Amino acid sequence: MDIESLIGRLDLSAKVRLLTGADMWSLPALPEIGLRRLVMSDGPIGVRGEQWSSADPSIALPSPTALAATWDVALVRQAGRLLAQEARRKGVHVLLAPTLNLHRSPLGGRHFECFSEDPYLTGELGAAYVEGVQEGGVGTTPKHFVANDFETDRFTVNVRVGEKALREVYLAPFERVVQAGAWGMMAAYNAVNGTTMTEHRALQRDLLKDEWGFDGCVVSDWTAARSTAATAEGGLDVAMPGPSGPWGEKLEAAVREGRVAEEVVDDQVRRVLRLARRVGALEDSPGPVPAAPSPAAGSAPATGDTEIDGTALARRVAARSFTLLRNEGGLLPLGAVRSVALIGSAAGEARVMGGGSAQVFPARVVSPLEGLRGRGDVEVRHALGTDPRVRLAPLATPARALFLAATGEILAEHPLAGTEARWVGSLPPDVDPGRLAAVEIRTVYTPGASGSHEFSIAGVGAFTVRIDGDTVFDGTITAEGGDPAAAFLSPPERRITATLAAGTPVELSVRHPAGAFGGMAFVSFTLGHADPSPGDDALIAEAVGVAAGADVAVVVASTTPEVESEGFDRTGLALPGRQDELIARVAGANPRTVVVVNAGSPVEMPWLEQVAAVLLTWFPGQEAGDALADVLFGDAEPGGRLPTTWPVRQSDVPVLNVTPAGGEVAYDEGLFIGYRAWERTGRAPAFWFGHGLGYTTWSYDTIAVTGTTVTVAVTNTGRRAGREVVQFYLAAVNRDPDRPARQLAAFDVVDAGPGQTVVTTVRLPERAFQIWTEEGWRTVSGDYTVEAGRSVADRRLAATVTV
Repeated sequence: MDIESLIGRLDLSAKVRLLTGADMWSLPALPEIGLRRLVMSDGPIGVRGEQWSSADPSIALPSPTALAATWDVALVRQAGRLLAQEARRKGVHVLLAPTLNLHRSPLGGRHFECFSEDPYLTGELGAAYVEGVQEGGVGTTPKHFVANDFETDRFTVNVRVGEKALREVYLAPFERVVQAGAWGMMAAYNAVNGTTMTEHRALQRDLLKDEWGFDGCVVSDWTAARSTAATAEGGLDVAMPGPSGPWGEKLEAAVREGRVAEEVVDDQVRRVLRLARRVGALEDSPGPVPAAPSPAAGSAPATGDTEIDGTALARRVAARSFTLLRNEGGLLPLGAVRSVALIGSAAGEARVMGGGSAQVFPARVVSPLEGLRGRGDVEVRHALGTDPRVRLAPLATPARALFLAATGEILAEHPLAGTEARWVGSLPPDVDPGRLAAVEIRTVYTPGASGSHEFSIAGVGAFTVRIDGDTVFDGTITAEGGDPAAAFLSPPERRITATLAAGTPVELSVRHPAGAFGGMAFVSFTLGHADPSPGDDALIAEAVGVAAGADVAVVVASTTPEVESEGFDRTGLALPGRQDELIARVAGANPRTVVVVNAGSPVEMPWLEQVAAVLLTWFPGQEAGDALADVLFGDAEPGGRLPTTWPVRQSDVPVLNVTPAGGEVAYDEGLFIGYRAWERTGRAPAFWFGHGLGYTTWSYDTIAVTGTTVTVAVTNTGRRAGREVVQFYLAAVNRDPDRPARQLAAFDVVDAGPGQTVVTTVRLPERAFQIWTEEGWRTVSGDYTVEAGRSVADRRLAATVTV
């Protein structure tokens, strides 16, 4: 039956019910028209599913900045197919991803969750992600539409941005994924030029739906819809979560009173049913089907494809994302090395993903220590050096979650991989929410060292902590700050000290009153732990000694969850704690020092000239350690190129501000963000956009232009096979000083063996020659220089293009 006939069978009440979440993660079923529940889940590096719990593990890919560092459209599309496979396994129809906001400022708290500072690179990789997921029959909702490029006051802030910058920079990636056939879009929390995005008719209806021809479904960010008629008339289609919210009976009344036209509701329902049909949630659907025909929409979903090995793909993506920034004397890849000093807290416990809604629970995480020791042909000596973490990490010991009634009766019991409890939106299916009074984590921990151990409870609400039956904490922890998501995803912490004996097991438990409110569960708390520590001075001295006695020193430096996460922005770019001091002292003890930067976004590197090599691993996903071993020892080449400019120091960054003044953040820099802004200032960063070294060398031989098609020949001049990212930048010969000096217009990844020449041909897109004016898009005729090279600052060949 066609969708119009289905709409005709629904009364107003049923139509309106379909537009608000039935719970935290789904839209309601309407059996009378054959509609099943439509389930959504957060991404973008994994599929969490309806239960945010380690009991339901997920593949954890590298962060979106890492995906972008591959510059590999085919690989990103393959990652999308894997995520679709994961979604189908978990009964998820719609993935709440990818994030297309830009790296406007390195202080942005979700910088790691976005692709790039460049709108073109973001759009191309975002389109590949969308196509890959949707080829697997799972919908996407590119987010956060639009100008949600920082976290401070994100629920209320007004972003003031000019029409030219909005069109040419911030909207550009979203326009590209609409061309790719995206089935959904997520409306952001913030306002743009005075109108909150969920009510923004000019952007959601006039531009997105009418001008761009978007035939998908606009979903609110969670709790972003705060009005009734204004959101419905403004172009929003679905208000999440539910069942409470600004629509429901209020929207029905607004229609009956004539404040919202019923045709508006019919179009909202039409879009929801179209999405349901595409993902196979309508009983009369033959299965998932592709979006409306589009030149870039890709092929039909490949739900019958051979299953993808998620572990292998996560490892391959990580290695290809690793970006070699410095390699003095060709230290990497490591050759005849007998011993490696592996130093840093992140060496033993890698930070594999950013904090917030992007977090998933993988079944396994390979640390750098495990990865390097797993090779078996080199002695790996580990030293902590310093621990920059502000919060204690959860215990990695197996635990149990007990769901308790008020009488103490155990309603259900579920295993956990560690001492972190999280159920957001829905409880396990065997838990009666009406009887649930508390959740308790229990585990047995055997200390490896005697002395004063620290434990912590992180969460909001009342908690009782017991060690061997003795109550060591019984109190209430209150939320801090004004962002409810931050209070939930990055809650305050209270610490307890206990003296334990090595080898003597202790029973640990944490009880927390919990339940389901309005049909939704909110359970989130962690039992953290830290071994006795002699203090940073002693730890650094120990690390220096270990480094001095090894052939090579590898320091893994990282940010922490308090630095990069959803819900707040960064306050600075320095590595947390005493890591800079640790690196400098290790480099002083061993000139063959490699620094591995385990961070999702730029950090200052005051020790840069003192170390032999710097390898950026981003947030590398669950296969971090094995991928690192592959790259350090040359089994794989570091394939990454910077998707964002890397500064020397924070004070040099041309666009930094993420703090609202008077409730606003003004994007007064206009078109000039990222490398465009750096070139305008005349200052040189530490590493330019597009930079990245490999394990071989390349010559750029010839360039030829036919119309707007450019062909370049490059040769691998080294002694081993390699990959090169050939980048094409376009600059007007008669440059307008109000416009960027150049911009990325195309790119391609090529592979070649030693001595092999390869040819790549790209077509420069029409939009690269256009500007936005009051009359709309206008092609600027004249001569342009197209430059091919290895980064925006390392351009090897040039030719003239005339339009």
